[in-house]
Amino acid sequence: MSDAAKAAGNAAFAAGNFTEAIRHFTEAITLSPSNHVLYSNRSASYASLSQFQQALTDAQKTVDLKPDWSKGYSRLGSAYLGLNQINEAVLAYKKGLEIDPNNDGLKSGLEDAQARSEARSPFGDIFSGPEMWEKLNSDPNTRPLLDQPDFVRIMKEISKNPSSLNMYLQDERVMKALGALLGIGISSGGSDFMGEMGESRGRGVEAENVEVEKRAEVGPKEETEVVEVSGEEKEKRERKGEAVKEKEAGNAAYKKKDFENAISRYSKAIELDDEDISFLTNRAAVYLEMGRYEDCIKDCDKAVERGRELRSDYKMVARALTRKGTALAKMAKTSKDFEPVIESFQKALTEHRNPDTLKRLNDAEKAKKELEQQEYFNPEIADEEREKGNQLFKEQKYPEAIKHYNEAIKRNPKDHKAYSNRAACYTKLGAMPEGLKDAEKCIELDPTFSKGYTRKGAVQFFMKEYEKALETYQAGLKLDPSNAELQDGVRRCVQQINKASRGDLTPDELKERQAKGMQDPEIQNILTDPVMRQVLSDFQENPVAAQEHMKNPQVMNKIQKLVSAGIVQVK
Repeated sequence: MSDAAKAAGNAAFAAGNFTEAIRHFTEAITLSPSNHVLYSNRSASYASLSQFQQALTDAQKTVDLKPDWSKGYSRLGSAYLGLNQINEAVLAYKKGLEIDPNNDGLKSGLEDAQARSEARSPFGDIFSGPEMWEKLNSDPNTRPLLDQPDFVRIMKEISKNPSSLNMYLQDERVMKALGALLGIGISSGGSDFMGEMGESRGRGVEAENVEVEKRAEVGPKEETEVVEVSGEEKEKRERKGEAVKEKEAGNAAYKKKDFENAISRYSKAIELDDEDISFLTNRAAVYLEMGRYEDCIKDCDKAVERGRELRSDYKMVARALTRKGTALAKMAKTSKDFEPVIESFQKALTEHRNPDTLKRLNDAEKAKKELEQQEYFNPEIADEEREKGNQLFKEQKYPEAIKHYNEAIKRNPKDHKAYSNRAACYTKLGAMPEGLKDAEKCIELDPTFSKGYTRKGAVQFFMKEYEKALETYQAGLKLDPSNAELQDGVRRCVQQINKASRGDLTPDELKERQAKGMQDPEIQNILTDPVMRQVLSDFQENPVAAQEHMKNPQVMNKIQKLVSAGIVQVK
């Protein structure tokens, strides 16, 4: 019975009936409460409805039940992204990649999360300082809300962390507060924001690699107790002093590129004092510069071994491991040769998190991947794998189809059709960010391939980004005017946009669309643009100015985007 409910949920999900899918998956969970796949599927369904808190709860349950299953972390990352908890999303995707390092979906999710972490919400400034409370208190629509403790708590949280705004966008009180702080009205329920607009608007290694000894600053002389030093200790100190002099002479020779002399000096320093591993790492740097990579690696290995015996500074051990990795990279010819390179850099980073080492690691991983692609490239096998994926897609075995499309792309990274077909699979599975990325890659590889536009438009439509989907479908029609699928996409988008324009959305639909719209950077930029805020104010209070604004196509295009997002309504 559980399997039957699960199958029904999968079918509903594939058809885009996410509410029905949730009902079936819930029934299946009741019958089989320890099945992690069911929670994963229901999480994807909730995410498709932008109900990210519920999606997060199910994703966390998935990970609890099956902590070694990478897809659970993909669900977790997607839910966190929806809630705008970017740091948590990054950690979730990274955890998933620890389990499955080659998972393209997790890699894509991580890239999106990291890109989002670098972006800054334009709403942040309006929630800072006492001005926020003054504006809320002076607005008759929000003044009564300040008597509600839970509302005050929410606003304090948003003030402290503006990124948490997305968690409360379906709260009408927060929407009112946002409108007050922006100086504009935001539609709520059946109220009209803009009033009468008129019937017409009803739509290498450098010298710095050598460790030059830093001399300590000498302070005021103090009286010190005279301690007798044994003859053996005195000799040891003298040898160390001589070793330092040899090192300094080696540094000077290195800078002059007198490498043989530098090696001789460092070698003498090593003979005099075997307790300073910088002599070894400096000699390794010279060997590296001369292209004597095997000798460099031997010195680095000795430095690491001796450094750990002596409990030397971890930074010195890390430097030796980094230098070894650099030498190995110089010798690498195949992708397999880069495995010890990457391993050496990773070990260095566990000793000391050095930015230069991290960059070298990233470069090595990139070089390894490029070589793997070159070694793996075979267009004929790529075509065979794509056809296998197509057959599985027809059988609605989408995860299995993705595996073959992955292989096709590895065999031929320039095959736009493989990206298009994988985008369709991701769409069926509710993995919208991954589907969107594949569709965009398809268009990038072949801008004349109309199917790429139908794929991208479909993803945007499912994500309820109707304005963007409309633009995508229209771009496709310029290339293929008679394409029925693109024409149907335009029709469906216009229906949804007009539904918002007429105010036909239910309260729940309006809240959902507003919440999603507020997370769109383009909508945020429109609402925080001083010019557009004045325009919106004129539509409410100055009919004459509003009529002038209507003559400006750019302004009206932005207004239409706000209407489509449910932020404003017209009558």
